[in-house]
Amino acid sequence: MDAIELLKHDHRMVEQLFRDYHAAASETQRRGVIELTIRELSKHAALEEMMVYPMAKKLLPDGAPRIDEHLSEHMAVKKLLHALDKLPAGDDRESDLMDQLRREVEEHVREEEGELMPELRARLSQQDLDELGRLLDQAKRSAPTRPHPNAPDHPPALTVLGPVAAAYDRLRDRLQGRPST
Repeated sequence: MDAIELLKHDHRMVEQLFRDYHAAASETQRRGVIELTIRELSKHAALEEMMVYPMAKKLLPDGAPRIDEHLSEHMAVKKLLHALDKLPAGDDRESDLMDQLRREVEEHVREEEGELMPELRARLSQQDLDELGRLLDQAKRSAPTRPHPNAPDHPPALTVLGPVAAAYDRLRDRLQGRPST
């Protein structure tokens, strides 16, 4: 998959996780879906922040303010993910937080797929998109699996701290018996 296809695939996967949350038959199933949602959105956001947004900032004529807006949206998502991550299973706030998260993600996806991605596709060659897709897919295996709302969201600090956060996240995931994807 090229970079745009890969990012859109992530979006579809998260949309399915929101449907799975509402279809879950038990508290245990819902918590499992929440943990997968936290993991997938955390990885996706980190990859966009490390690899896609810096490039878009340079390529697009009004890249800096637009990417700053996307980063602001990521921060709102990370804060919701962090709140969900800290909740015990079955907490009364869980459903409201998932609904807020779904709304934030839906708006962000609309903007990315409606504006940002078509502009990137128009400005990058297919070869560049394919290579970026390969790099994103490779980086996904070592991206942070939990939200880090207080971490930097711009390179170079993000590039340095991202792998450290990812290693720590994966250790915590193993210790807590969280699903791995």
